[in-house]
Amino acid sequence: MPYKEKPIEKLYYSIGEVAKTLDVNVSLIRFWEKEFDILQPKKNKKGNRMFTKVDFENLKIIYHLVKERGFTLEGAKKKLKENKDDTINNFEIVSRLKEIRSFLVDLSEEL
Repeated sequence: MPYKEKPIEKLYYSIGEVAKTLDVNVSLIRFWEKEFDILQPKKNKKGNRMFTKVDFENLKIIYHLVKERGFTLEGAKKKLKENKDDTINNFEIVSRLKEIRSFLVDLSEEL
């Protein structure tokens, strides 16, 4: 059985990497950090924010609620407090469906 190398996962992501992935400004990430208490990035000796995978996932959920579903900040905070598990499940389902749709679009273009 051939050895299959696992991709290396990062422990921390810089604010720039997070902002680029979400296609938002760094200032918006800083703002959300102040607004949402579920975001707790570490800071290195220089004071740069270092986001864990959990922080990154939480940012994706906040992005989904605010930018994709049109929640206000207060509405997103309330949704996360009252129903975080359902919100995460819905986010994962939507993400998976987007991946499937993308795959099917690519497949149809190849045919």
